[in-house]
Amino acid sequence: QVQLVESGGGLVQAGGSLRLSCAASGGTFRSYTMGWFRQAPGKEREFVTAIGWTDADTYYADSVKGRFTISRDNAKNTVSLQMNSLKPEDTAVYYCAAVLGYRSISYYTTSSRYPYWGQGTQVTVSS
Repeated sequence: QVQLVESGGGLVQAGGSLRLSCAASGGTFRSYTMGWFRQAPGKEREFVTAIGWTDADTYYADSVKGRFTISRDNAKNTVSLQMNSLKPEDTAVYYCAAVLGYRSISYYTTSSRYPYWGQGTQVTVSS
């Protein structure tokens, strides 16, 4: 069973950047498909991005495509989310998620696919 811990959230002005990290422990990290989701106050948790076993296999929500980049370091057991050109509507708690195995990357855009979750990190973008 894998444990996930996010870090890197904070307060940033619109147009700025943040980099989130998710450290995994307790499992064979390279065998997990990883995802990022977010949840704003009063809204449902929504998919942001997912990554397969390599950086070449990624999928993004339309709302973040071209602004966010997901990557993984299998040697360090980490997955990162580089967020650029941030907007106030990106304000949310961001969650890292993991699932053992892999199918087509588009399969992993639903939160129910992921059994393992971090505690979340707050991202606030001011206008």
